[in-house]
Amino acid sequence: MTGGSEDPNDDEQYHVELADGDIEGPVLLPGDPDRVEIIADCWDEYRERASHREYRTLAGTYDDEPLAVTSTGIGSPSAAIAVEELARIGAESFIRVGSCGAIQEEASVGDLVITTAAVRQEGTSDEYVREEYPAAADDEVVTALVTAAERLGYDYHLGVTCSTDSFYAGQSRPGFEGFRAAGAEERIEELQEAGVLNFEMEASAILTLSSLYGLRAGAVCTVYANRVTGEFRTEGQRKAAETASLAAALLSKMDRKKSEAGVDHWHAGLSLSE
Repeated sequence: MTGGSEDPNDDEQYHVELADGDIEGPVLLPGDPDRVEIIADCWDEYRERASHREYRTLAGTYDDEPLAVTSTGIGSPSAAIAVEELARIGAESFIRVGSCGAIQEEASVGDLVITTAAVRQEGTSDEYVREEYPAAADDEVVTALVTAAERLGYDYHLGVTCSTDSFYAGQSRPGFEGFRAAGAEERIEELQEAGVLNFEMEASAILTLSSLYGLRAGAVCTVYANRVTGEFRTEGQRKAAETASLAAALLSKMDRKKSEAGVDHWHAGLSLSE
């Protein structure tokens, strides 16, 4: 056996191979391990803390505030493992950073989607709680992401995401040799009529677990494809990286402001001026 113990109380976590003290501050969660360094290149400084399977972790600072980034691989099962093990070593705030496919015309390729809640069209969160339980983003994380996008001047859309277990059939795409899952067209039309903005594969599990555990989580994704206009370009991932990194720093500043004011929750009366 490689890595840490399977005992959840053991110091080093089995999959992420991190222990107490290895990271500090909010944790950014991209899927692709190759995006970890792209994200950290936005920071003041960083260093590698661990790399095991799909989980690669760097820790550093942005705007003099501590933060970390851990890749989760594709899909909710591996993302849930990351949340579980990072929480066990003290992480309290998570921001999913990724790419997505938009299903509303106004969300152009290169724009950002900031998730307020997610449709739980994945099975991982069902293992934790009944399907009626909402996958809601933390309001402080959403506020930090919106503030960051505004400061950076990036176009963004705020709303509901759909997280799926399948990149193809689950997102109403044709499979091998044109295979179409039953009800695929009706499924995407129903989501569009409900105002859902985008498809991706991890947000709802991250949001659900974080909410259950009393942690903060949110998500920001760059639009790579628009299913209405047919656009597809892999560009703009640095926008999500910068927005999430600034948002993480803002969350730390928000926490200090709350402590100074003697309050438990962020509100509009507290200043986040630069």
